[in-house]
Amino acid sequence: MAEHVRVRFAPSPTGKVHIGNIRAAIFNWLYARSVGGEFLLRVEDTDLERSTPEAIQTLMDCMRWLGLNWDGEVFYQTSQREHHLEVAQMLLDKGYAYKENKGGQGECVIFRMPTEGTIEFDDLVKGHMKKQAKDTQDFVIVRSDGSPVFHLANVLDDITQGVTHIIRGDDHVENTFKHIMLFKAIGAPVPKYAHLPMIVNNAGKPYSKRDGSAFVGEFKELGYLPDTLFNFLALLGWAPGDDREIMTREEMVAAFGFDKCKASPARFDMKKLLWMNGEYIARQPVAEYQKAFDERLVAAGLPVEPLGGCKDELLPQLQGRTKTYADLPGPFACFFTEDYLFEEKAVTSRLKVDGMPELLETLAQKFADAPAFEVSPLEAMIKAYGEERGDKGMGPLVHPIRVAVSGGMTGIGLFEMLVALGRDRTVARLRTVAQRLREGSL
Repeated sequence: MAEHVRVRFAPSPTGKVHIGNIRAAIFNWLYARSVGGEFLLRVEDTDLERSTPEAIQTLMDCMRWLGLNWDGEVFYQTSQREHHLEVAQMLLDKGYAYKENKGGQGECVIFRMPTEGTIEFDDLVKGHMKKQAKDTQDFVIVRSDGSPVFHLANVLDDITQGVTHIIRGDDHVENTFKHIMLFKAIGAPVPKYAHLPMIVNNAGKPYSKRDGSAFVGEFKELGYLPDTLFNFLALLGWAPGDDREIMTREEMVAAFGFDKCKASPARFDMKKLLWMNGEYIARQPVAEYQKAFDERLVAAGLPVEPLGGCKDELLPQLQGRTKTYADLPGPFACFFTEDYLFEEKAVTSRLKVDGMPELLETLAQKFADAPAFEVSPLEAMIKAYGEERGDKGMGPLVHPIRVAVSGGMTGIGLFEMLVALGRDRTVARLRTVAQRLREGSL
């Protein structure tokens, strides 16, 4: 009969959930779902100062946002304190542990590690792991104040919950040698272990807050979608074995296996995450994107309807260019207000050049006189005018027009933008910017 798999995510809530921890949760969840097992949530809340109700709620909210649904009730470590101490006494009685006064602070309970032979286990990611017993040290399992230490509580809770596989970061490898001996001393079967590779920055150092956002809540605030972050973190240490990078939950579950996990450090590539988020946003139903877009407009104090009333035409173009919801309304604000912001760099490089006020006035008149205010005729008109001026390409005209009517250097196609804004607004903006350049107020 096949083993029924039970895995667990056992964080110590502090109010912020680090991406390294949630990556471990994702791997546990994927494995459980891939083999029809159970994914358990254990809150290691023995640090009462940090494990506040608010911190625990933040953890739950984060997991729900990412779709990490757990099985059964949440298991709280503090509920097991008496059991932890009972087992510590049993280990004392059997000679697996002893008491010692540490630093004059009172008696601690110390677990006795073996001094001969080796401690070995087969890691599902890293392969065979081995350590000489003489290279290990005894360690505290109950503090002098009577509180159980992580090592004892963690192992006993795994036994109580019937955990069969422990999937966690490879910073726990040294702990695993200790925990294996605790399992054996207690007389419980040793679970299988899988240690996930460290997440590193571009320099190969452990990824931290100094490298950018490091907590799940920050990515949510920055406008990343939960499916993006889940997908991206799942690929930090695992790959499906083909060229796929954008994957549904179902596809990841179907493809997941420890044989496809990597032991080498996983690099956190912010550019890839940004690209992936843009792909996820582009694939959203337009109605879903519009809801998020409207929420950002309201938050920015802008009207929900664009100035030209052409939202149906605009939205697909805006959606395809949105990388994160934090970008909104950003470069698209020009469609919703006349009080749009000008990027200093864009103004300096594209508008503050000799003869620009006169050029913008000329362009404004050409747009005012254009027989048809449509994409192809406008593009042909600007191209012909550029050739008449002797310009190399359309850049000397296109860039100043874009900055003048939108405030920035990026956005949807220029001529699509002009048509969306409409003839009157385009002409008025070009003339206003020309005047501001003369006055020196831009």
